[in-house]
Amino acid sequence: MILEIADIRIAPGQNAAFEAAIQHGLATVASQAKGFQGAQVNAGIESPERYVLQIFWETLEDHTVGFRQGPLFSEWRAIVGPFFAAPPVVEHFTLIAKV
Repeated sequence: MILEIADIRIAPGQNAAFEAAIQHGLATVASQAKGFQGAQVNAGIESPERYVLQIFWETLEDHTVGFRQGPLFSEWRAIVGPFFAAPPVVEHFTLIAKV
């Protein structure tokens, strides 16, 4: 399993609308992608306009090729993209240890 982490910064004052949009986008678009294994979103406490999105993928290619290069990505970006103050920083991780 691959963990995608997206560090998202939104425009000030858009928290409630962004949170509704990202939940909608995950439930209706991202969750339809091949290899999607689940997701969670965390809101910053010290930085309220910062969010960390974690999506679990079966393979790296399920995200980088299947989702990012497929038709679902434009639908996803249409839902959440208008809230971005800057492009999200996205990285991928593999599990090393679990307690």
